[in-house]
This record gives sequence, C-alpha cells and structure tokens, in this order.
Amino acid sequence: MATRPSTTTRPPQPPPHPTELFTERLLLVLSGQKPVHWAAPHITHTTFDDLARLAELAPLTVNGLRPTVHRIGHYEPRPGVYEVFARIGAGPALRALAFRLHLGEDQKWRCTAVEVGAPAP
Repeated sequence: MATRPSTTTRPPQPPPHPTELFTERLLLVLSGQKPVHWAAPHITHTTFDDLARLAELAPLTVNGLRPTVHRIGHYEPRPGVYEVFARIGAGPALRALAFRLHLGEDQKWRCTAVEVGAPAP
C-alpha cells in the first residue's frame, strides 16, 4: 500500500511590511546589485536624485562583501508615514540606513528621503 503525501496546508503568510520591502530595495541599489532605475517607480523625484548620488558610492558594500540586513525599526509620526532605520552589515562593518516612506493617494508606498551613515574614519 502506497503512502499518500501530506495534505496539510500552511496558513497564508501576511505580505511583508512596507519597511521590510523598501529596506531590501534600497540595500540592493546602494550595494550595486541593482541599478537605480530599478527602484524608480517607488522613489519620489527629488529622492531619486539623492539615491543616484549615493548609489555611485555603493556605500553598503565593504571590501566586496554582500551586505545583509541586521535590524529594521520604524516610527510612524502619523498615519501613512514611516520613518525607518536599518542596521546593515557587510562582514564586520556596520552601516546605518535611514529613509522615509509616504503612502500616496494611489495607496502605493514611496520613499521620500534616504540617508546612509558610515562609521567615522
């Protein structure tokens, strides 16, 4: 007699939080893994220029190591706005990533500010 495969189903996973999605998007762009225009639909015009300048420096890559997200946190100053901070590691080096998200009238999240901090030399 053959055994039947398990028919247990897993409950559907909730979609990732916007702060998690945008942290990953920005990490890919700021580490040189994706071009800036890949994130363009999710970035406001003035922030796109800032992101393009930052991306040229690939600030989240250290000695060719691929960065990983260590921690994400956020603050919601008002509904539809998140101020996000993330700790990004590449080997022993840590970088700070901060950005702001706004929920548009079209119900899509867009990044309206981005900054990367590095340790002092």
